[in-house]
Amino acid sequence: MLKDLLTESRSIRSFKAGEAISADTLTELVALTRLCPAAMNLQVLKYRLVYKKDECAALLKETRWASSLSQKLPPEGREPSGYIVLCHDTTIAPQKPIFSIDVGIAAQTIMLGAREKGFGGCIIGSASEERLSALLKLPTHLIPVLVLGLGVPDETVVLTDAENGSVKYHRDENNVHYVPKRLLEELIVS
Repeated sequence: MLKDLLTESRSIRSFKAGEAISADTLTELVALTRLCPAAMNLQVLKYRLVYKKDECAALLKETRWASSLSQKLPPEGREPSGYIVLCHDTTIAPQKPIFSIDVGIAAQTIMLGAREKGFGGCIIGSASEERLSALLKLPTHLIPVLVLGLGVPDETVVLTDAENGSVKYHRDENNVHYVPKRLLEELIVS
């Protein structure tokens, strides 16, 4: 059921060590995005798959995770086993705000597909475009816009109702990650 899949598809920041995600699985996840709507149907996104250990380690160094928490995430030895880097292809169209909608749709589709396959991940927007381009040896017409870190989840994430308007996530002493969500009545405008 979609509601269950959405509830299970949380931002994961700790992954089981030694649990690889294959190039084939990453490719299957990207294949899902071909089914998604796209602005003007231009389909400007391209995807760089990262799954080799050395490249994963180098990519991890270029990202920042959960900066509002005091813990270093992901924990040492619990890093993602693969990444998908979403890139805007400027040979198809110049970057415009309308295409950020495509990025969100594609990222959510990949994350739901990953969850359905038993994986989890984190959508990471805090990485330098220039440094990612250089690291991944991307041609100049491919602009990295988002990074998805993927692997087998090794943490518990609990959804809670937001209290007093606070949606700040936190972890308890057992490293359980709590994510407050606004109440439904706050979302609907009358």
